Amino acid sequence: MSRAEHQGDGLSYEALFRAFGDNNLFEDKTWRYSPEAFPLSSAQIDQIVQIGQACYEFYKAQEILYLRSAEDKNLLRNRTLKAPWVAAYLDRGKPEKLIRHARAKSLRGTIPMVIRPDLLVTESGFAMTEIDSVPGGIGLTAFLNHLYTQVHGEALIGASDQDMVAAFYEGLSSRVPNMAAPFIAIIVSDEAATYRPEMEWMASQARQQGRCVYVFHPDELMPLGENICVDIDGTPKKVDVIYRFWELFDLANIPTADFLLKAREAFQVRLTPPMRAFQEEKLSLALFHHHILDEFWQESLSKKAYETLAEVIPQTWVIDPVKLPPNAVLDAPYVGGKPLTDWSGLIKASQRERNLIIKISGFHESAWGARSVTLGSDSSRIEWESAIEEAIAMSDTSLHILQAYEKPKRLHHRVYNSDGSLYDMEGRMRLCPYFFVDQQARSARLHGILATLCPADKKIIHGMKEAALMPCVRT
Repeated sequence: MSRAEHQGDGLSYEALFRAFGDNNLFEDKTWRYSPEAFPLSSAQIDQIVQIGQACYEFYKAQEILYLRSAEDKNLLRNRTLKAPWVAAYLDRGKPEKLIRHARAKSLRGTIPMVIRPDLLVTESGFAMTEIDSVPGGIGLTAFLNHLYTQVHGEALIGASDQDMVAAFYEGLSSRVPNMAAPFIAIIVSDEAATYRPEMEWMASQARQQGRCVYVFHPDELMPLGENICVDIDGTPKKVDVIYRFWELFDLANIPTADFLLKAREAFQVRLTPPMRAFQEEKLSLALFHHHILDEFWQESLSKKAYETLAEVIPQTWVIDPVKLPPNAVLDAPYVGGKPLTDWSGLIKASQRERNLIIKISGFHESAWGARSVTLGSDSSRIEWESAIEEAIAMSDTSLHILQAYEKPKRLHHRVYNSDGSLYDMEGRMRLCPYFFVDQQARSARLHGILATLCPADKKIIHGMKEAALMPCVRT
């Protein structure tokens, strides 16, 4: 089938190739194009909206859990439950100054402005493998929404509501509610340089809407007195809001890190997502499933949020190689029909029993993307053993989690070949909905969904050149 045959049937290959050629949204990244957005039913979208609100409530409850744990306070209303080990888990390997900052009274109630759950589409529904509070793809999703609106109009997720760029700006500017035109700086570190082009695009679009939004490197931040400034045409400009696009493990490479830690506590600059490392640990999903904490979650979450999270979060455990007394067993999967007494026993798991994911929890250079992910059932015995031994060896400073693997189902969607011809691609899908937190409404609002369709032979679903990336549309 020629390209010309499909000029009126969705976006043409030429239009997509030209659009992305003019706007390089990811540094040195390519993917496959589709003429149309990925369709989702109203029921699926409604469930995704519920998941977003549940994640918002989860962050609020997580803060209560962490701070009460750190202060060795009771977690429940009507019976005694203390869990100092929770804060010990979440603080492990973190510098003391970052821990103090996370607990500062001035930061109480602060959660990330952008919440992005990663959802696999399985035969039984959605499986939420993690919640990202410093997510890439914001600019890409906004760009895709703009591009595919030409085909789908207001049926496109995020198109019928406020424009994603405007919503992003509004979320940031709401951090200084009494300021009419705040100066907003998006700070992108070297570690996150891949995502700088999409943030440059977001900032340029915001400026076209008359907003003061710019992207800077961390080295360009300048403390002047009690303020943080940047250079604009040779003149220092006070920054009112910082959007942090760097991981907290990279704090040592942020020259103004100490100033920012103190300035945020004194409200001299608003910064989001807040530099609270406990909000960026994947092991929080294991805490949700921990039997000791179940009553806390039921008390701290609405019934709908609790039921939603219980349905979509796969069973997750913390790989903590502590020494147990002789009659104790681990909170872990069974191997050979028997409970484990130490994590090294997981090495002996059969391939069927290895239908499990191992990944580092956070605060490490390999904690983002799919860098640290090992799928046991898709690995050799040697690779599986190596992953377990690494998790045990790193546990003093960097905990790993073990998560039940929820296999994405096979789906089909039309995709362009590199020569512009169309084919029906069979693949597995990950959905990344972007929620912006509305502080006044105490809610998380959906502003777009990025769909990543990977070839069916790929077990771990993430952005790759063989994948097709597209927005989502309501059917």
